[in-house]
Amino acid sequence: MSTYYFLPTRNVFGEGAVQEAGDLVKSLGAKKCLIVTDRYLGQIGMADRVQGILKKAGIEACIFAGAEPNPTDKNVEAGARFYQENECNSIISLGGGSSHDCAKGIGLVAANGGQIADFEGVDKSSKPMIPLMAINTTAGTASEITRFCIITDTSRKVKMAIVDWRVTPQIAINDPELMKGMPPSLTASTGMDALTHAIEAFVSTGSNDFSDALAEKAIALTWRYLPQVFNDEKDIAARTHMHNASCMAGMAFNSAGLGLVHGMAHAIGGMLHIPHGKINAMLLPIVIDFNSKRASTETRDRYHRCAQIIGIDHAVPEQAIALMTQEIRQINRHFCIPVTLSELGIDRAKIIELRSALVNSTLADGCTASNPRQVTTHDVEGLIDLITG
Repeated sequence: MSTYYFLPTRNVFGEGAVQEAGDLVKSLGAKKCLIVTDRYLGQIGMADRVQGILKKAGIEACIFAGAEPNPTDKNVEAGARFYQENECNSIISLGGGSSHDCAKGIGLVAANGGQIADFEGVDKSSKPMIPLMAINTTAGTASEITRFCIITDTSRKVKMAIVDWRVTPQIAINDPELMKGMPPSLTASTGMDALTHAIEAFVSTGSNDFSDALAEKAIALTWRYLPQVFNDEKDIAARTHMHNASCMAGMAFNSAGLGLVHGMAHAIGGMLHIPHGKINAMLLPIVIDFNSKRASTETRDRYHRCAQIIGIDHAVPEQAIALMTQEIRQINRHFCIPVTLSELGIDRAKIIELRSALVNSTLADGCTASNPRQVTTHDVEGLIDLITG
């Protein structure tokens, strides 16, 4: 069986890297760029700053600040229309996963026509992608380097997993200076997203030598540096390590795939409007516990290796894994991430009402397919009960 490895052609790292954005996007043949970002980055002037950098390089740009958290099909539709009306020929995504995913969706629709729902699934596009460069401002989602694009279908109220090699940005810029001022809560949730990416990729049925090496290092870096960045937002050295960890985790799952944490997170987050990184963090210890029971020897050993990476030195795999889930719950508490949906203030009646839809969406999600333990309807129902509290 062949293994595919996807990555942007160029990855630019380091303080001040954003200053090269103009020359970099010009190398893609850009003449007029659509900058896709969120309302916050538009309001604080970061989008204007990038627009100014492009102007110095002779590139015209217009700003679409319509990427909502958990971007929707309506955001993509509005962005594609804005792209056409302004006669753009290239796209820059500026922000975290929501901006990157929204930009990917806009590029797909602008290049291929139709609706974004037409591309749900794997490699559904047929035409070359609009030239796309991603400028990242968070450390966690890794959307700036992956072929994944998650868009909420507002009619079905589910997150569509669009996996297409064509949406992998041609260039990714990771400049830790752009992370200054990020709220601690966002730092924590995006960082736990990175940890989830790395652990799920490491135990995925699609894991391979390349993804394993990247996932192991990503786990080590995230576990060491995320608490430092959470406690001190100005620690540029720690932020640089988190940027690197996020990219490595993204490279890992871009090849290996993910698992049940993401399958459930897409369903629960999409229907109950919970930030992706937060619901991932909440689900991670629950799913590790579920997967490790009745696990194959290889899966058990891989979770044991994850425990060793975060500093748990116990010879008995089952006990080491149990200690790891305890540690993850403890670090979640430090980051003020709740244990259950009830603690988030979500009405239990709402969860009961959506129960069947949540189960079906989880089982249909492409990420669930590469989970190391096969999942049944009964299994997902039990896990929903646990996360509900």
